[in-house]
Amino acid sequence: MKEEMLARLVAQAEARPMDMVMIRALIEEASDLGAGRALERLGLSDRRAQGDVRELRELLSAWRDAKKAARGAVIGWAVRIAMALVLLGVAVKMGLLGLVRA
Repeated sequence: MKEEMLARLVAQAEARPMDMVMIRALIEEASDLGAGRALERLGLSDRRAQGDVRELRELLSAWRDAKKAARGAVIGWAVRIAMALVLLGVAVKMGLLGLVRA
């Protein structure tokens, strides 16, 4: 199919001087053939590949959102704990807890 088209273009190019149209046609067919081979090697040449890639992108996006939310929660809790410790330190320093006797 594609290989035959590329072979015909190469044969035509060898038979006559190369013009820009022929060069572009060769490049287009060769790149199309290469892209098809690459997709086939990756297992993405069937009809379900588009849906699979879409689903993988959605999963990756969800994973990134979850990481961002988890990071935000950890930072939020760290700030709350630090603020609680500061307040506890102020309360102890002022003797509000009855822990320190003057």
